[in-house]
Amino acid sequence: MEPEDVISTILKHDRKVNTYKFALVRAINDVALFFPDLRNPNKDIAIPLKSLAQLWVAYYWPFVNPNEPILQGTNKIDIRFRRQLTELRRIWEQIIGGVSRPSDGFFLINELRISRKRQDYPEELRRAFDKSLKKIVEAVEQPIERAGPSSEPWKVFEKPIKYKVDNDSVVAIPGTQETDKCLIIEARLWRTFQKMSLWIEALCIHEWCLFSEKRNRQKVHRCYIYRLLTDRPDNRRSLDWEQKQVNSLLREENKEFICPWTEKRITNGTKYHLDHLLPLSLYPINELWNLVPADPHYNSHIKRDRLPSPEKLQRAKPHLERAYSYYNSSEELSVALKDDVKSRFLTVSGKAKPHLERAYNYYNSSEELSVALKGDVCPSALANAVVNFIDIVGESRNIVRF
Repeated sequence: MEPEDVISTILKHDRKVNTYKFALVRAINDVALFFPDLRNPNKDIAIPLKSLAQLWVAYYWPFVNPNEPILQGTNKIDIRFRRQLTELRRIWEQIIGGVSRPSDGFFLINELRISRKRQDYPEELRRAFDKSLKKIVEAVEQPIERAGPSSEPWKVFEKPIKYKVDNDSVVAIPGTQETDKCLIIEARLWRTFQKMSLWIEALCIHEWCLFSEKRNRQKVHRCYIYRLLTDRPDNRRSLDWEQKQVNSLLREENKEFICPWTEKRITNGTKYHLDHLLPLSLYPINELWNLVPADPHYNSHIKRDRLPSPEKLQRAKPHLERAYSYYNSSEELSVALKDDVKSRFLTVSGKAKPHLERAYNYYNSSEELSVALKGDVCPSALANAVVNFIDIVGESRNIVRF
């Protein structure tokens, strides 16, 4: 069976007692899209179960509203982690002082995956998050085992295993530890997820809506389920800290940023926006590499939530490199940049592996590569990787360009 047929069969024809198989396929699909330097590696890919579980927090968040629970299975206990995730949502709503949005799960997982952001939240929330993840990891193994039309287990995916760093036949996503239990995705299947990302997500959400409507005996319409599954976070998280650090570079270091889109010079006293290169409406990434000073008028009225064309991305590359070099020169921003890059790009910081075909293409010299191999961020390599990432997302999701 061809990889695309495997995916569509899981979504449309597999026997299902809950929505776990939809969540599994959607999570693999999201991982394939948002770890860009694992594109077409010709190697099997290792994904920690905890990474899939984090995405499940976001997907199931809207269904555990204690005032309006929406069943996700045929049994009384529809999802194993409902109690833990409901408690996490309760604590979160206490913190924000109101009912959370359906997409707050996305917001929360992106806040808690980075250590410097995680420490800003109360211990009670962090503990509840960890408990939810632990319970979800147990649940994730069920659809991995039962995926496929056969009644026999492990027909589509192999049994999850501990990742071994010295295994040259497998590439792990950034942040994977030796102790992590991982799902191994065969290379051909992985390439199919990357190539057909938009269509896989659409089919996955469509089938999820139909299943949920049926299991709730028409009490919840499929259109409502669709809104819950596709809601995206607003820019709720304050960027005051990042703005303060950039202002310090402008004021105290006399740095001069250049807007990547208009090439307007940004100096001390110039009004600017911290532009999300990859818009929040597409995916809530507040990581530092995704934030650069930009012309506020252009950012608000022209770029908005669109992506730049490939030509504009290439013209922007030296200006991104300049911004990243300034971030590197700041004691506080350099630490944040290093953490954010390490969690997203395998080949830009840390151990750039020779078997990744795109790895060395990001570097202009052997000296730059040696910087990355020591674990530091090379601005030019990061600019190359970010431009490549944005272009991949635009191509995969057929997003409007400017």
